[in-house]
Amino acid sequence: MNILILGSGGREHAFAWKLSQSPLCDTLFVAPGNAGTAQVATNLPLAFTDFGGIAQAIREHTIDLLLVGPEEPLVKGVVDYLRQQPDLTRLRIVGPDAQGAQLEGSKDFSKAFMQRHGIPTAASQTFTLDTLNEGLTYLETHALPIVLKADGLAAGKGVIIAETVAEAQSTLRDMLSAGRFGEAGHKVVVEQFLRGIELSVFVLSDGVNYKILPEAKDYKRIGEGDTGPNTGGMGAVSPVVFATDSFMRKVEDKVVKPTLAGLQQEGIQYVGFIFIGLMNMNGSPFVIEYNARMGDPETEVVLPRIQTDLVELLVAAADGELDKVPMQVSPQTAVTTMLVSGGYPDAYEKGKAITGLDQLDEVMPFHAGTVSQNDLVITNGGRVLAITAIANSLENAVRKSQEAARAVQFDGKQYRKDIGLDLIRYSD
Repeated sequence: MNILILGSGGREHAFAWKLSQSPLCDTLFVAPGNAGTAQVATNLPLAFTDFGGIAQAIREHTIDLLLVGPEEPLVKGVVDYLRQQPDLTRLRIVGPDAQGAQLEGSKDFSKAFMQRHGIPTAASQTFTLDTLNEGLTYLETHALPIVLKADGLAAGKGVIIAETVAEAQSTLRDMLSAGRFGEAGHKVVVEQFLRGIELSVFVLSDGVNYKILPEAKDYKRIGEGDTGPNTGGMGAVSPVVFATDSFMRKVEDKVVKPTLAGLQQEGIQYVGFIFIGLMNMNGSPFVIEYNARMGDPETEVVLPRIQTDLVELLVAAADGELDKVPMQVSPQTAVTTMLVSGGYPDAYEKGKAITGLDQLDEVMPFHAGTVSQNDLVITNGGRVLAITAIANSLENAVRKSQEAARAVQFDGKQYRKDIGLDLIRYSD
């Protein structure tokens, strides 16, 4: 079977690493890929939003299965485009169409969806430039802190938590009047702040049947102790100690089942991954957000724990037969530490040579923002490498990931040294 993955980050390298292990995978391609995916697959020089080029590559390389990694092509309708090609009707695709991808593409849509289907979430209201004054007045009586979310895609950075009314009002003006997040911020969802512990739950659906994948906790802030601005993610841990069997049953009954039933009721044939960002509030799950794909860097700790052949799972999802494939999960703990460029998540430099990768042992360095140049691996993004370790205990997985993070070098390297430590304290 010939497989094509769309994307260029750590998530896509993790997918490529896992899929390449399957005896069902004959040839693996990634578009556009990075220096890491080039080690296990053939990179194609295609932007993942070049739908015409993607369709041509599928024809040229006789692709049987397409896995869409990032949210942008999903929201922009890559699945719809390919489904309209009369010669590609037999192509298996794992990823929702544009209607299903609105779960991530529009915060307003997803909040309304949750309310329609009785899925527990924070109270919210949505404002536009036309209703800016109403929004400013609304904020005056809102409990603090206040969460403001850009409606559209903002690369994981479109959420602001304001500690004062003045800050919230200034942020709302910046988003709606000054275009702080561009097109993504033309609508702003103002939301109740939920107090609890965050985690992410991942579901693979064939439209009717589903598998709940290993849960994970990610670390969004740039600074240790969860300080500083939000990033695309600075690390992740799986499993999560507070995600007990009892809690996960609540997640399945109150969130997963109503979500999939709601999609079916609304006529959305959802084939692909659903990322459910949750808050554990005193043992009850509340949905913070949906994503229409796997998380990054959570994928880098979830996939190493899945023992079932991933190609088999993806084919079953595309064929509507996910109920026929049992899924086995390792009891071990996986931890990933993200190495990022100096200055990230603001301005940062690219083109820094990376050393020390050849010295790593017992870890998986998933490439996020890298390219190969003259036999060197060079930084090519804000998030550069996700260093994943798997071990029989959380403490050992943390230690191995952090030791490897110290060993890899590039100019301006930053990383958090506290990934997983809060969960160690939680379990003590």
